[in-house]
Amino acid sequence: MTTFSDLGLQETTLQALEKKGFLHPTPIQALTIPIFLQTDKDIIGKAQTGTGKTAAFALPLLEQLDENSKHVQALILAPTRELALQVAEEIMSLKGTRRIFVQAVYGGQSYDTQIRGLRKGAQIVVGTPGRVRDHIEKGTLQLSHVTHMVLDEADEMLNMGFLDEVEDILKSIPESKRMLLFSATMPPEILKLTRKFMRDYELVEVKSVQLTTDLIDQMFFEVRHADRFEALCRIIDTEPEFYGIVFCRTKVETDEVANKLVDRGFDAEAIHGDVTQFQRELILKKFKYKKVNILVATDVAARGIDISDLTHVINFTLPQDPEAYVHRIGRTGRAGKHGTAISIISPAEHKDLLFIQKIAKSKIRKEEVPSVADVVETKAMKVKTELSNIITNNKSAAYLELAAELLQEGSPEQVLAAVLTHTLKDTLDPAHYQEIAEVSARRSTIGANMARLFVAKGHRDGMNIEKLSGWLAEEAGIQASAIHDVRVFDEFSFVTVPFEEGEQILTVFHRKSKGKPIVTRAREEKQGGGGFREGGKPFREGGKFRDKGPRGDRPGGFRKDRPSREGEGGGFRKDKPFREGEGWKKDKPFREGESSGFRKDKPSREGDGGGWKKDKPFREGGERSNFNSDKAAPKSHRKGAAPTEGAPKKRSNKLTDYLDKPAASADKPSKKKPGGKSDFIPFNDDLSW
Repeated sequence: MTTFSDLGLQETTLQALEKKGFLHPTPIQALTIPIFLQTDKDIIGKAQTGTGKTAAFALPLLEQLDENSKHVQALILAPTRELALQVAEEIMSLKGTRRIFVQAVYGGQSYDTQIRGLRKGAQIVVGTPGRVRDHIEKGTLQLSHVTHMVLDEADEMLNMGFLDEVEDILKSIPESKRMLLFSATMPPEILKLTRKFMRDYELVEVKSVQLTTDLIDQMFFEVRHADRFEALCRIIDTEPEFYGIVFCRTKVETDEVANKLVDRGFDAEAIHGDVTQFQRELILKKFKYKKVNILVATDVAARGIDISDLTHVINFTLPQDPEAYVHRIGRTGRAGKHGTAISIISPAEHKDLLFIQKIAKSKIRKEEVPSVADVVETKAMKVKTELSNIITNNKSAAYLELAAELLQEGSPEQVLAAVLTHTLKDTLDPAHYQEIAEVSARRSTIGANMARLFVAKGHRDGMNIEKLSGWLAEEAGIQASAIHDVRVFDEFSFVTVPFEEGEQILTVFHRKSKGKPIVTRAREEKQGGGGFREGGKPFREGGKFRDKGPRGDRPGGFRKDRPSREGEGGGFRKDKPFREGEGWKKDKPFREGESSGFRKDKPSREGDGGGWKKDKPFREGGERSNFNSDKAAPKSHRKGAAPTEGAPKKRSNKLTDYLDKPAASADKPSKKKPGGKSDFIPFNDDLSW
């Protein structure tokens, strides 16, 4: 096995490592240190958080700096304040007897404190991008003598929006610098940055197969989204010892989960980007010394937390990519200790978890959420254990006199039950806990772990069940036996495959296609009988597909192919009006001495105003409108006149009721503007558009 002495490090460095108890390098250290010491190339290191990247660049860096110079010779950028402090402390512990000084600069700390440290002659500066740029602009940080530049957790810096700051800082450093970049992932932005600012570089990568460990037991619980927090509480309650991190996606969610846990009686704290530096340091100190056993955090805020004895990591919400999942669970199962990684998902996230499982190359098994009885039983066992320890260690001597007095009030069982009730409240009462609904299986015939795919090939393309299965298997590189429930139609087909094979098929055809892929996901029916829509038609009751052919003589439904029935009414009649003399008249004028579609009990009023006038202009000049306000109202509508039989009832909410100016009298026509123009915008009743 390789040792640090085999890497070519100096004796001073080896003594510092021996003092810390480090004998063998990690994979990223064994690959990086020789390149750093023996070549002048820039280095890109790709490895997971917690694999020893800090020592990988700090050990050889310390050997190449001039300890007699008081200028800044190395600048290290980190995405968070916690990580910057951790890197600075780690370098100080590795320098040995060298006269090397390290100064951390980050937001949340006084500028004066940092400026005093810089003026003392720090050879290494570790900081966050924002504060480093501030010092450069103030002129308190001089970078003209920098020989080494390190970007640690570069992907997180870019995810946090520090790209502009990083580029500004890199432009302030001499081009002759040697640059090292370490990242867990390699997004396109990182590659652009390397092409722009790095010279000839060498890529050092720890393969993903090394990122997971058998010491981590991975499992998931599937619940409704509304039951996610209740499931979290039950998981924590049923664990004999819980000391871990609960990961959330957003700052708001982090605060909400932490506050709810505190309300339930748990010792929890939240950490995210909006927490001040003083609060961060206080919270991390409490968590490190186990005064708080639950830390609720976002991915970014958790970077730099180096605690080796965590028992659990819980994904309250899944991360956005598989590599972030690996980063999260890698915080447990360290230093040869076993750990547990738990993910709480909703049914909609099931396929996302399968994708993570495939990329992480690990098995994540499903578990049932602990029942209320399990929670009560576990809590009762904890109480018994704690009381037994108190009795064994004789820690209750101060309460013996009070206990004797209480025993006179009743039997020992009654007194002890009263004490437990007073202490535990209702924590052992099953009625105190909410029920978690079971996640129902899909109503379609497709299993919970299966995917339904649409294929734009059918009988006209020479396909049958056997040919289609063989073609998909050959194109996507899967087993034909994994393809089930194949239905081939004239122009398209449907197949059912496991989710993992489905993702592989979709990926292959997406890459091959220049336009719309030949294979896509079948649409799911959101209402009605459930299941997937094939050919745009929903399932019939029971989850079966409708036939594509005509219905024939089967009764019911919409009859597109059946002629209308003479003399019958009702239904949607495309080729005939409803009944002569009523209903909607498509082929007759609206009013010609007959009843209109709206007015069944009154003939049209020749020359009267009101109503919808399609064949009569509204005003002189040919302008047409549906609001006849320029013409006097008919006598039957005037005040004091007897209502005409069949006339519509007078409305109280006229348009004029909502105007600020007085309405024109019903007996007088409204005044026109000069030139015969109206206040009203003409209404074009030609609806052909």
